[in-house]
Amino acid sequence: MISLTMQNNVIAVTVMGVFTLDDYKEFEQAVCYGIRFQGTVNLLFDLRDMISYSVDVAWEELKFSRAHKNDFGRIAILTGDQWIAWSMWINRMFMSADIHLFDDIEAAQAWVAGGELPQPAT
Repeated sequence: MISLTMQNNVIAVTVMGVFTLDDYKEFEQAVCYGIRFQGTVNLLFDLRDMISYSVDVAWEELKFSRAHKNDFGRIAILTGDQWIAWSMWINRMFMSADIHLFDDIEAAQAWVAGGELPQPAT
């Protein structure tokens, strides 16, 4: 199940439970709408409550990312799952977007809206 919100050129997606192909298709429609009316879009993926996703979602995500490789500005991903973090690095090969992992929702929201990356503690 997903929850989508759109504000200006930012699309926020929260995934809860199993991320299905129908959910991904809903996400694709929102992105295509955003691209059509906003141009480049920024994405905020909150995957902290995602339990799993199917192979067909992974395949669709790869195809969609390649087809829209220049349509994303910033992509913020909230997750504690190392597998998702690893797949994010793979996606960087197919996209021109600036992609970063976050563990803090406020920092992710600020950055995806155009703010600066949080500075590491020294």
